[in-house]
Order: sequence, then C-alpha cells, then structure tokens
Amino acid sequence: MKELPLDQVRTLLAVVDEGTFDAAAAALHVTPSAVSQRVKALEQRTGRVLLQRTKPVRLTESGEVVVRFARQLARLERDARAELGLAAEQGPARVPIAVNADSLATWFLPALTRVPQDPPICFELYREDESHTTALLREGQVMAAVTSSPEPVAGCTVRQLGSARYLAAATPEFAARHVTGDLAADLSAAPTVVFDLRDDLQDAFVRSLTGGRSGAGRIRHMVPASDGFRDAVVAGLGWGLVPEPQAVPLLRAGRLVELAPGRPLDVPLYWQQWKLDSPALSTVAEVVAAAAAEALLPHHP
Repeated sequence: MKELPLDQVRTLLAVVDEGTFDAAAAALHVTPSAVSQRVKALEQRTGRVLLQRTKPVRLTESGEVVVRFARQLARLERDARAELGLAAEQGPARVPIAVNADSLATWFLPALTRVPQDPPICFELYREDESHTTALLREGQVMAAVTSSPEPVAGCTVRQLGSARYLAAATPEFAARHVTGDLAADLSAAPTVVFDLRDDLQDAFVRSLTGGRSGAGRIRHMVPASDGFRDAVVAGLGWGLVPEPQAVPLLRAGRLVELAPGRPLDVPLYWQQWKLDSPALSTVAEVVAAAAAEALLPHHP
C-alpha cells in the first residue's frame, strides 16, 4: 500500500464528525458523490472497510486507525502553523480528554486550573467510566484519557497516576436495617446505588468479600453523576462505594458509616495519550501527573 491521500483521509474524518455523507459534503463544500467516491477510494487503497453505512455512520476497527491518524495529522499541522506564526486566526489549542466522573468531581478539574494559559488551551472533556475511556482514545475522539487500563492503546503511551480509593458506605439507618450479620451475605442482598449499567465497582467489592461467589444485590438504583451518586447514598437509597474525598467529611459528620473498615477498594488510574509531539498535550500531561501525585494514593501492584 502506498501513502494515504490526505484529501481522502480528511474526508473520512469529516464523515465521522458530521455523521452522514451529506453533512460531510456540506462541511467540505463538495458534492455527496465526491465524498462517497473519496471514502470508497480510501477503502480500496487500504483494502479495508472503514465505515458502516448507518445513520450516523460507524467506524470499523480499521476506520478507527485511519481516523486517529487524521486527528493526529490535524494536530501536528496546527502545532506547526503555531510555531510558524500562522495560526493566530485558528484560535486556542484544543485538547480533548476522556475522564471518569469521580475524577472530575474530586481532583481533575482543580488540576486543569494549573495549566498555563499562555498560549491559551481549551479543554474538551468527555465523561466516561474509567474502564471505558480508552475506547474514545482508540476511536480518535480524544487525545488523552484517565483510565484504569495499563495496556496502551495502539499509538499511545501510558503513565501511572496513582490509585483512587473508595469506601463502602451507607447511612447509619440503612446499615442498621440491612447490614446486621455476615457482611458479604448482607451486601449481596441489600439495595445498591450504581453509577450506570457498566458500573462494576460494587460488584467487584462484594466479590472480594465472597471469594467471587456473588456480586452486589439485584435491587440497584442507577444515578449517573458522581455528586448524585453520593447524594443517593446519603439519602439512604442504598449502599455504595463513595470516593474517599467525598466520603470522609460525611463519615466525620455521622451522616454515613463505613461498612467495611480497613477494607477500601483502590482503583489504579493511568494517563494514556497519543504519541505526539504536541506542546499543548505535553503541558497538560505534566500538570495532570503532578496533581494526581498529590491527590491519589501511590499505586502498589
């Protein structure tokens, strides 16, 4: 295979960003037929199907590779123009990052306030579960991600940040009603608060108590926001694993009790980013790593 024609690569990216061939044609000021021909030519050149022709379109695994390359190419071009003094009209640098809700609610946003703004940097944050943020990296939607995965996405580097600690907690009234004897058996049956359908933390904690025999109970209240999750536990809807920075003040005030003292759940977090010589991305990465070293626990494999 020879080189990838840049007009075809950029056209594929436009189709993905706009969602349809017609919308991409409007954005590129060409006909839908021209867009279709460019994508088809790129697929012939690579010998791979790159798009599923749905509405909106969906990338195949091969398409993800090409789109990631397109976004990296656009970033390199932007940085080169900036160094040549040709990018003033393009506005500030954009750094899209995938990050889990609990990090957003505790240490991550204060970290971003430390990023120097000369030249200015705009953050585009994508909230996703820490075990799924790498999917956005793989698809090329973000340049970096806070993730629980130590396995690098193709074309990315991995940096250890530390471990986020969670405490199993509930209101005193809930604990008195539902946690009365064997902790493992009680939590296997008690109502639980979960973040979303993919939230496995509560199940993982109960499995650690039962030796993998069972997870959390079937009565599950889904609250897809970090502060809302905490508030649901404080309201007595169920028990849940609350980030330590959020749990400690509530424990001290007596509004929550720790269900398993001395048995926290520690989730290792990593920073994955494109292997790209981007000044803006490098600046953000250094600031995030420094803030994580202060906010998170040292990670011990």
